[in-house]
Amino acid sequence: MNKFEEEVMNRIKENQGNSSLLKAAQSFMVESTLPKYCYNFSVFGRPIIQYPQDIIAMQEIIWKIKPDLIIETGIAHGGSLILNASMLALQDMCDAIEQRIIFNPTVSKRKVLGIDIDMRPHNQKAIEEHPMSSRIQIIQGSSISPEVIEQVKKVSRDYKRILVCLDSNHTHSHVLEELKAYAPMTSIGSYCVVFDTVVENMPSHMFPDRPWGPGNNPKTAVREYLKNHPEFEIDKSIEYKLLITVASDGYLKRVR
Repeated sequence: MNKFEEEVMNRIKENQGNSSLLKAAQSFMVESTLPKYCYNFSVFGRPIIQYPQDIIAMQEIIWKIKPDLIIETGIAHGGSLILNASMLALQDMCDAIEQRIIFNPTVSKRKVLGIDIDMRPHNQKAIEEHPMSSRIQIIQGSSISPEVIEQVKKVSRDYKRILVCLDSNHTHSHVLEELKAYAPMTSIGSYCVVFDTVVENMPSHMFPDRPWGPGNNPKTAVREYLKNHPEFEIDKSIEYKLLITVASDGYLKRVR
C-alpha cells in the first residue's frame, strides 16, 4: 500500500466515527429519495437509476476483481448493464495491451448476464442497439423462478470469476430467494452486491405504493442470509467511503 492509499484508508476509518458526517449523509438520503435524485443520471447514453457514489463503487470493484461474468437481477433502462459491459470491454483492452496482442472489441468471453421479469420493448431495443450489446445477454423471467436460476447456473459454469448484483424486487422474501440462488455463484474474493438495503433506514411513509418498506426489504434479507453463511462478510469500508449509498450493509464480500 502506497502513501496515498494509506491516507485514503485512514480517512475512511475516520468517517466511521464522524457522527455529524454520518448524520448529514443519512439526511441527504432521506431528502433526495422522494425527488427521485437517482433517476437523474445516465451511463454511455442509457439511464441508470443509481446514486453516483454506488456507480463509482461498482467501477472500483470491477476494476479490482476483474470478473469474467457479472450477473445482474433487475435491468430497467439498462444503464447498469451498459456500465458493467463497458468495464469488461476496458479489461479486455488492457489485457490486449499487456499481452501485446491485437484488441478485437467484438470478441470477448467476458459477459454481463441481466435478468428481468418485465423487459420493456423500447429498453430492450436500445440495449440491443448499443455498442456494448455484444457483451450482454438478457434472460426475461422472474429471477427466482427455477427455470431462470437453472439458465443462469448453466451460463455460470463456464466462468471462474463471478460478480453478482441484486437489484430487482426489493421485498425480504424475494431478495432472500435471490441470495440463496445467486450468492453461491459469487467467486471467492468477489462480491454479491445487494442494492436498496437503504429502505430499512428510511421513514415508512416513503413507500406508500410499494410492497417493501422498513422491516421488509433487502437489508432484512441480507441479515437473515448471513446468519447461516459465514463465507460472506459485509465490507463496511465501502459504505464508510461512499457515505451516500443505497447499499448500506449490501456490499457482501465472499471471503471463503
